Amino acid sequence: QVQLVESGGGLVQAGGSLRLSCAASGSIFSINAMGWYRQAPGKQRDLVAAITSGGTTNYADSVKGRFTISRDNAKNTVYLQMNSLKPEDTAVYYCYVEEYRLRTTSTYWGQGTQVTVSS
Repeated sequence: QVQLVESGGGLVQAGGSLRLSCAASGSIFSINAMGWYRQAPGKQRDLVAAITSGGTTNYADSVKGRFTISRDNAKNTVYLQMNSLKPEDTAVYYCYVEEYRLRTTSTYWGQGTQVTVSS
């Protein structure tokens, strides 16, 4: 089993910055993709950003140029640097990791961290 612990959420004014972290621990074999989703009240959970084990990144159009995803493979940690935040970025942010073990890929989720951007 893999456990994920998120940190870094909070309240920030529009135009401000936050950095989210998500550390994976437990019985980890091989982590492939890591990333972040977000879910605003009454909306579905959407992909924000993802990064492969090789460092290839993917972003939602709404955050391109403002958010940067990175990872530290030695620490099994993924980060999301969020700049120029907007009120519409307000949501619960969930990290995830995809672990490959015995020819099977499993996805694990963090508990979620609230990000609130005030106008």
